[in-house]
Amino acid sequence: MFLPLNLRIAISSLKAHKWRAILAMVGVFLGALAFTGVQHVSEIMVRQSEIETEKLGPNLFAVMAGQIRFSRGGSVRVSASNRNFLLGDAVAVINGVPSVLEGAPFVATDMPLRANGRGVTAKLLATWPSYQEIRNFRPSLGRFFDQSDVENRSRVCVLGQKVATRLFDSPEGAMGKMVHLYRAGFRVIGVMEVKGRDISGEDQDEYVFLPVTTFLRRAANQNWLSGVFLRLAKEADPDEVGAAASAVLRERHAIGPGEDDDFSTMSAKDAMKLQQQALDLMGTLGGITSVISFAVGGMGILSIMILVVRSRRVEIGVRRAVGGRRRDIVRQFLFESALMAGVGGGLGVLVTVVLVTVGCNLADLPLVIQPAGLLLTLAGSCLLGVAAGAYPAWQAARIEILEVLRH
Repeated sequence: MFLPLNLRIAISSLKAHKWRAILAMVGVFLGALAFTGVQHVSEIMVRQSEIETEKLGPNLFAVMAGQIRFSRGGSVRVSASNRNFLLGDAVAVINGVPSVLEGAPFVATDMPLRANGRGVTAKLLATWPSYQEIRNFRPSLGRFFDQSDVENRSRVCVLGQKVATRLFDSPEGAMGKMVHLYRAGFRVIGVMEVKGRDISGEDQDEYVFLPVTTFLRRAANQNWLSGVFLRLAKEADPDEVGAAASAVLRERHAIGPGEDDDFSTMSAKDAMKLQQQALDLMGTLGGITSVISFAVGGMGILSIMILVVRSRRVEIGVRRAVGGRRRDIVRQFLFESALMAGVGGGLGVLVTVVLVTVGCNLADLPLVIQPAGLLLTLAGSCLLGVAAGAYPAWQAARIEILEVLRH
């Protein structure tokens, strides 16, 4: 009967000083909410980054003309491309760099697209058929262009889901139709599967795909590329691959010692660096906020329990007079402070679970719930309450019976 009796006493005490108790709980509540919230957001973003990396393609590595810049949000931007990255450079990198399983030269640009009496500006990607395997991105309708289309410079194209829907109202309606890039007409032979945005921030459903030779000769009349995608072996070291690719291109572009590269290399890990830095910064700030909130909550509980001890001196004296031991008094006040902190921490944990669940559903993010972290936060809140209530409990146990009865 020890726990129910102490629980009844604790509840009656909290009711008698409910506004003080609520204010003390708020600090613990905010600390638990900040700690568990940041922890779960970090895990969700890590999982989302893993999913986005998978969208880029297995063991993807890219060599691009121009210089790559990373924004604070982790998106990738490429400066104006130099016009000296040629198809021969891409082939030399594919054949001359160890650990490269296959490659796909590409040209990426924005171009006006007309069809069905409508006009849109689409992201165009001219490449090889191996792009499908390298980027893990395939048609859901029809087919991708093959090697014979590349060799024959066929006027065929494959549309992304959003482009097909904007031009023809549905992916099925686009099959077999003609679209026009500038004055050149291309027949739609496929529509890609839904892919969404990758870690570089590009929406892959907004792309139109052409054979690279068709684009170079029939659409743009140019001979330079934007770069080359590479698929690496699982055991490949991206740093070694980047160094080997740089050596090949510096030699082909006659770049002397000390001169800057006119190209960039990038792996999926590079695209994730700033995202991870942002997550680390968020975790640090969240940790600081949690510590401050927990400290405020602990001080609040300490203050409330000191006031409670002073207001209950008669109760404590009577309990001692009828046989209550000092350790029973200490245990009672520690229980009350732990209960106060536990309720605040429990509410913080509960609100975190609700917010994370709702937020992930609304933002279409992977739901990650960590029961161990939630239980650890709840236990830590209770321990904080015990620590904050230790001094008031010690004060309560030192109250003398005769002094209380005398006054």
